Amino acid sequence: MHGEYKVPGGKLVVVDLDTEDGVLRGVRVAGDFFLEPDEAILEIDRALEGAPVDTDAAGLAARIDAALPPGTQMFGLTSEGVGIAVRRALAHATDWTDYDWQLIHEPPQSPALHMALDEVLTAEVAAGRRPPTLRVWEWGAPAVVIGSFQSLRNEVDPAAAERHGIQVVRRISGGGAMFIEPGNTITYSLSVPDALVQGLSFADSYAYLDDWVLGALGDMGIKAWYQPLNDIATDAGKIAGAAQKRMIGGGGGGGGAGAGGAVLHHVTMAYDIDADRMTEVLRIGREKLSDKGTKSAKKRVDPLRRQTGLPREAVIERMIASFRGRYGLAEGSLTEDELTRAKELAETKFDTAEWTARVP
Repeated sequence: MHGEYKVPGGKLVVVDLDTEDGVLRGVRVAGDFFLEPDEAILEIDRALEGAPVDTDAAGLAARIDAALPPGTQMFGLTSEGVGIAVRRALAHATDWTDYDWQLIHEPPQSPALHMALDEVLTAEVAAGRRPPTLRVWEWGAPAVVIGSFQSLRNEVDPAAAERHGIQVVRRISGGGAMFIEPGNTITYSLSVPDALVQGLSFADSYAYLDDWVLGALGDMGIKAWYQPLNDIATDAGKIAGAAQKRMIGGGGGGGGAGAGGAVLHHVTMAYDIDADRMTEVLRIGREKLSDKGTKSAKKRVDPLRRQTGLPREAVIERMIASFRGRYGLAEGSLTEDELTRAKELAETKFDTAEWTARVP
């Protein structure tokens, strides 16, 4: 069995192993990390040898830590990262490069249609009828997007939203409210087969699916990191928030990623922001602000425009180029059936007061 895991902010860990009578056998750890002393790699292999196959990543990491020689130095490598690579091998997880990725970057769409497209496209990946997809959004109107479980009245001032012509929509994933202005926001979705995140905890899957965009930001001169559970941050402040939704696979179909299920991972990034308008429309509570270590909502988000000095379109182009350089990315488009279903779903679900206010 073969498993790979790139440690967030670190290096690739590769594990090959067999199993026999419910334990690990023939474990071989490799990768492009740095490790001192040399013999520590052998101790890592020995520590994993004989471990029960149901040992979780933390348990495997504990075995490694107990076996490492005194003074061992790891660079780009963590014991937990090795444990995760083992779990991915046992789960027969796939890698980014195992797939033919497709890009969808359509003209501006309404907020409700964007919500529907996420659901439809991820369901298609889950059913095996669509390849893994990176969709870059273009917003047709300003919006507030609230999480699936948020209280509408607690998050949004309806009078301020109406005054500024801002539509409120509810997405299918959890997490917090996002303030959207078309020219000031960069949003993308990844609709990926469940096999890509096999062996990862829910929290680890966020870091794993965000890693490529951290590299893209680094290429633009921004030192960014994943901040658990679902933020991308820099020294200057938060620049993005992510959310996820898991879907169970459906019937078969050709050319896709199989019918084992899929994960929707979408990210909204602040290219620029009208902080005064945002704080008028969003009811950002004192507890949320104190949790972030700041007294002002305006200081919680630091826009990409200031940090990169690049036009929004250039930032998007560089992000797409970075993804393509890592994993390959073919130009794609929505099928007629996908768009028809999404429009119907927008009308019957995401544009309705019943859905938007399902948590009043």
